[in-house]
Amino acid sequence: MQDRPRILVVCFSRSGTTQRLADMLAATLPADCETLYEREGPRWRSGTRGYARSIVDVIAHRRANLRPTMHDPSHYDIVVVGTPVWASCASTPVATWLAAHHRQFRHVAFFCSLGGRGSEKAFEQMHASVGLSPLATCAVTGADLRAGREHALVNEFAHKIRHRLATLETIEWTM
Repeated sequence: MQDRPRILVVCFSRSGTTQRLADMLAATLPADCETLYEREGPRWRSGTRGYARSIVDVIAHRRANLRPTMHDPSHYDIVVVGTPVWASCASTPVATWLAAHHRQFRHVAFFCSLGGRGSEKAFEQMHASVGLSPLATCAVTGADLRAGREHALVNEFAHKIRHRLATLETIEWTM
C-alpha cells in the first residue's frame, strides 16, 4: 500500500439517506464516492409503487439494470459498500453491482441504512456475494437518525476501517 490507502465508497440510495451517509463517510475517510444509478431513473423506485417494486425485486432475486460506473474497484485498497435494507436484504442495485464486481475487491467494508432490523442478514448476503469478510460494518437505523447519532456512527466506522487497514499494512510489511 502507498502512504494513504485508496478508498472507494459505493452506494445506492432510494430515499437519499444512504447517499447522505456515503457522502459523510467519503469526506471523513477521505475517499472517492460512487453512486449507483439504474437506467430507468430515480422515479423507478420512488413512491409507493417504487417501494413495492423494490421489495418484490429483492424477494425474487431480480437484477437491476445499472448505468455504468466511473470508478474501477480494482484500483482501490478497500471498497466500502452502502445500501438501504429492503426486506432484510441488500438493495437490488447493490446486490447486482456486487455480483458484477466481486472479483475486483481487495478488501471490503459494508454499511446500511434501515428502519429498524435486518442489517445482519443484509451484511451476510453481501459477504456471501463477494466472498470476503468485511473489515468493518455499520448499520444506521431510523432511530439513530432521529436521535442524531449518524455522525458518531459514521466516524466510528471510518475509524475502524482506517485502523484495520493500518493493521493489514503492517502485516503485509512483515511478511
